[in-house]
Amino acid sequence: MAQQTLKRKLAFASADIFGGGSFNIVNFLYPGFLAITVGISPYWIGVIMLVARIWDAITDPLMGHISDRTSSKMGKRRIYMVFAAPFVLISMYLLFFPFAFPAVSLRIIAVLLSYLVFTTVQTSVMIPYYSLSSEITSDYQERASFNSYRLGFSIFSSIICVAVPGIVVGLFPDKAIGYQVMSLSFGLLFGLSVLFTGLFAREEIQTPIVQAKLSFKDMAKPLGLRPFRQYLGMFLVLQMSMAIMSGLFFFYVDFFITKDQTASGQATMVGLISAALMFSMQIVALPVYLKMIEKKGKTYAYRFGAFLWIATALFIPLIPANVNPLVIYLVGALMGFGISGPGLVPHTMYGDVVDAGQIAFGDRLDGQMSGFTNFINKIAQAIGLAIVMFLIGLAGFQEQVLGGPAVVSQPDSATLMIRLIMMLAPLIFMGIGIFISTKYKIDAKKQHDIAEAIKHPELSRKGLIEEL
Repeated sequence: MAQQTLKRKLAFASADIFGGGSFNIVNFLYPGFLAITVGISPYWIGVIMLVARIWDAITDPLMGHISDRTSSKMGKRRIYMVFAAPFVLISMYLLFFPFAFPAVSLRIIAVLLSYLVFTTVQTSVMIPYYSLSSEITSDYQERASFNSYRLGFSIFSSIICVAVPGIVVGLFPDKAIGYQVMSLSFGLLFGLSVLFTGLFAREEIQTPIVQAKLSFKDMAKPLGLRPFRQYLGMFLVLQMSMAIMSGLFFFYVDFFITKDQTASGQATMVGLISAALMFSMQIVALPVYLKMIEKKGKTYAYRFGAFLWIATALFIPLIPANVNPLVIYLVGALMGFGISGPGLVPHTMYGDVVDAGQIAFGDRLDGQMSGFTNFINKIAQAIGLAIVMFLIGLAGFQEQVLGGPAVVSQPDSATLMIRLIMMLAPLIFMGIGIFISTKYKIDAKKQHDIAEAIKHPELSRKGLIEEL
């Protein structure tokens, strides 16, 4: 039985190789790829991100609605992951295709269309995957365990996808070719990981088709549940903070921490090593946060990590340019340990929130809830990156001009803006998350009461819902 459970956990976690890995490739490499290789200004990069999120506002809830109404031999969710797997490869290749049209407007349109294709494929995978996380098991603590495996895979993939893609691109004198080789390689890896979950991650909870109409009112129904709104809030600020930090990280290291080396044309591994340490510490910290969840609860673990993240970020403006790399390695490790807590906790909460929704609405709205969750995830990334690109552009950040000299330095105003944003983003957004976490009421005892109410629908549910 233990061996079978382990196999299910590994199969379930596999798809987040795509979730975590693509998140980091997009956030760490994509802004630089667009600005330095394709030659698009930070302002237009921000516009592209926001337009794609408007598209997500339609596709994410729609995909959740469709999966809730699906019936197949592979269940409601896994069938879509199997179908989408080959398109993951195609969309990754298009995402990093180095469009070289002479007209900037044509490059912007081509990039936008390729990004829309990628986000659509991502939606068709991640919406069912989020839903699967609530159906994989019904046990409160086992959900934390399953999702710790998932997050472990996600973080390990994140480490690989911070370090290796840049190395692959750097192997080729022509970066345009390097990006194509990188995108094909990782697209194949991501597609296979999604296919593996689709084929082998069998769900424990089987639910009937949701008989809801395709209307905005029905699709927005999950927002009527207070715990779901709280969960979304905690997840939103987490994703926004992570998108901002990751989007600026290599700019910060290359143009400030190793400022003189970058200006002289020397390549360094400081950014890759510090990012790898950050993500490695997230994995190391997972058992600590799992034990914390068991002893103190999920919201306590969320707050503990958020406070550590904020405290570490406050030191960033105090670090001087060209500092000893050991300093940034230490900051990265401490920040990674802090991020691990709020990174894990929302995933462990999701199944509990879906259970509460089943009590409140009479239907299990996994797909609709995952639609909003994935939409919030991508909205957070886009808004975070769009704001960042706009602000550093306003501060004088210089993008690459096609055919011009390589960009090896940035004005002091741009590096100052980058440092201030990296300090303020966790302080503001995770501070909001900490506040929201104090209002969240579903603990182990409450989840047990919810599970009993689901098993015995004849019992009164009114008081239970009011308590949440």
